[in-house]
Amino acid sequence: MPILRYTLLRLAVLAAVLGLLWLVGMRGLLLLAVAVVVSALVSFLLLPRQANEAAAVIARRSGERAGAVDAAIAQDAAEEDALLDEREDHDGPRG
Repeated sequence: MPILRYTLLRLAVLAAVLGLLWLVGMRGLLLLAVAVVVSALVSFLLLPRQANEAAAVIARRSGERAGAVDAAIAQDAAEEDALLDEREDHDGPRG
């Protein structure tokens, strides 16, 4: 939910900046470019708490995925070791 809240707040800031710049007469691609840059700066200044909450959620999810990947790699290595040990027991030691 923090990610959705932060995204919606960023979009609201962008819409507000677009509206203000349009009212002062800016149009076209320049309007979009300036609005994106200004809204990013405004969001940076006004939304640090929401950004930190969203980043914490992303970091937690990333850590969970990394743990799952590490577990899968360890399981795969154990299975490979077991197969190699089984082959060595059947064929005899190599060397």
